[in-house]
Amino acid sequence: MTSSRGYHHGDLRRALLAAAVEAIDDAGPTALSLRDLARRAGVSHAAPAHHFGDKAGLLTALAAEGFDLLAEALEAADDLLAAGVAYVDFAVRRRAHFEVMFRPELYRADDAELVAARGRSGAALRSGVATLSTADTDRDALAAWSIAHGFATLWLAGALPDRVGADPHEAARAVLRRLFG
Repeated sequence: MTSSRGYHHGDLRRALLAAAVEAIDDAGPTALSLRDLARRAGVSHAAPAHHFGDKAGLLTALAAEGFDLLAEALEAADDLLAAGVAYVDFAVRRRAHFEVMFRPELYRADDAELVAARGRSGAALRSGVATLSTADTDRDALAAWSIAHGFATLWLAGALPDRVGADPHEAARAVLRRLFG
C-alpha cells in the first residue's frame, strides 16, 4: 500500500460507503454527491469515482451491502414474527441502506452482486414463511414483506399514531403478531 493521501484509510471503499451512509442520513439519497462524499471521507474528489465509477455505482454497492445485512438479520430470526421485527429493526438501524435498497431508479438493478444479495434476502424471507406450511409460499412471502415493509416505512416517516408507542421493536411486534401469530 502506498502512503498517498488518497489511501490513508486502509480500506477506502469501506470509508466511502460509511461516508455515504452518513450523507444519506443527513440529506437523503438523492442529495448525495460524490464531491461531498470525498470531503466527508477526507479523500480527493476523484477517489469515489475511482472506486465506484459514478453515483449509481456507489448506490449499487450500498444497496447490495444493505440486502446482505438484511439477509443476515432475517436468517438469524427464529420464526416469521421475529423476522418481521428484524426487518423493522433493520430499517430503523440502517435507514440509509433501507432508503436506497427499495429505490431501483438510483442504482444498477442488474448488477450481479446486488442481484445475489437481493436474492439472498428474499430467500431468507421465504424460508421464514415456509414455516407456515401454506400452499403459496411466494404469495405469502410477498404479503409478509409488504406488511413489515409498510410498517417500517410508516415508522420512519413518523406517520404512525402516538398510541403505537416510542419503541419500534415493541410496536412492530404488537402489530405483526396480529397477522403472523
